Amino acid sequence: MATTRLYAAIYVVLFVLATVQVVMEDFLPSDIGQTYWLVFGGIMVLSFAKAAGVAGYYMHLRDEPRSVTYVILVGLFGALALTIAAAYSIL
Repeated sequence: MATTRLYAAIYVVLFVLATVQVVMEDFLPSDIGQTYWLVFGGIMVLSFAKAAGVAGYYMHLRDEPRSVTYVILVGLFGALALTIAAAYSIL
């Protein structure tokens, strides 16, 4: 069983990642160019890292059988694919 200190440390890491993500969104240019996709990619990587942290520790997927983790990962990649498709449709 994880300790309160571990959960607090994970919370701080997730908070820092969310803060970095918000700061990156301020640098998101209005025109679509190379900088836009670089910032967008960084935001997606941070989102994936936060989702993995929440799923792994707060949803206790680390202690589940691997098959359950794979089902969650398929859903996560599906959501990522839909997000990328939505980003292209905005253009």
